Amino acid sequence: MLPPQLFHKILGAAFLLLPCCAHDKPAGILSLPGSVPLPGDGIDGFIPALQLEKMITASGGKIFATNGEKADFHTTLKKCKEAGGSIATPSNEGENNAILHLVKSFNTYAYLGIRESLTPSKFQLLNGTQLSYTNWHLNEPSGKGKEECVEMYTDGTWNDKRCYWNRLIVCQF
Repeated sequence: MLPPQLFHKILGAAFLLLPCCAHDKPAGILSLPGSVPLPGDGIDGFIPALQLEKMITASGGKIFATNGEKADFHTTLKKCKEAGGSIATPSNEGENNAILHLVKSFNTYAYLGIRESLTPSKFQLLNGTQLSYTNWHLNEPSGKGKEECVEMYTDGTWNDKRCYWNRLIVCQF
């Protein structure tokens, strides 16, 4: 039996992934390209193995997931909260690499749960806590108060960016 915390994380990730996986299917039936039927499980038993490999990953006790959709920073916050998680926020190299796996899979940038503080070019977690891990791209941050959000590049480094651009939604659970 799964521990309750792990079950909650998996359920949140599944909730985020549900819209992308249920295209043209009646409620309750999920199937993805590359799905493999489970033996003895009838027509409703599918393992979305090939597709989910690019949509979910884990590190440091966190599960990171994306549904492949893009949104601005504020919509990303909302979508992750609705799914029972929060925007992906790496606290070490392993977590950064887990998020990077998803970013590379979709070949696009993603927002992180980091914002500029009231002091220009000083960044912090969304709850106001000072960053203990960073992976800034060369000569970043460079926005000097005009770029309040942080995105991850496809090489795993970070860049400060204005918050209105659409980026890959990556949530953590």
